[in-house]
Amino acid sequence: MSKSGTILSRDYFERSTLTVARSLVGKYLVRENGTGTMAGKIVETEAYIGPHDLACHASRGRTQRTDVLFGPPGISYVYMIYGMYYCLNVVTEREHYPAAVLIRAIEVDGTLIDGPGRLCRTLAIDRTLNRIDMTIGRQLWFEDRGPRVPSRLVEAHPRIGVDYAGEWAHKPFRFRLQTRAKRSRR
Repeated sequence: MSKSGTILSRDYFERSTLTVARSLVGKYLVRENGTGTMAGKIVETEAYIGPHDLACHASRGRTQRTDVLFGPPGISYVYMIYGMYYCLNVVTEREHYPAAVLIRAIEVDGTLIDGPGRLCRTLAIDRTLNRIDMTIGRQLWFEDRGPRVPSRLVEAHPRIGVDYAGEWAHKPFRFRLQTRAKRSRR
């Protein structure tokens, strides 16, 4: 147990990628950088599921870059896009099956940090955090701080920025917490 919640275990990530992606909405991403700790409530994720998913980096085979995706669940996968933005993923499912969840947005003290690049900049996440075990509560981890987010408050949408993936681009593998405005209308 951390100061604020329960650190998510390897078993948590050793489940279906879609289950993990949806269930991470409402959990907390925590970053300890040596000078302090920052935590944000996860409000958006995206699932990338195996070699057949043309939007998943592993669809092009096992490479030095994607090798981490074939490892144990609960390990970080940090990579750079457009030569300037880092993205944070966590490996899911069983070892040797390449799948992961991208963390797209968090909310810190009521402020939305939207987009995986902004999220990584805000939390000082870069390639030095690639391949770390996110289940041990050092440097970068996930916490359950309760209460559980009702599934009716989590919307599924097509993923963003993967038009090259054909039909896989349209799969509803992006999960986002409904905005407060939408929730108050219900």
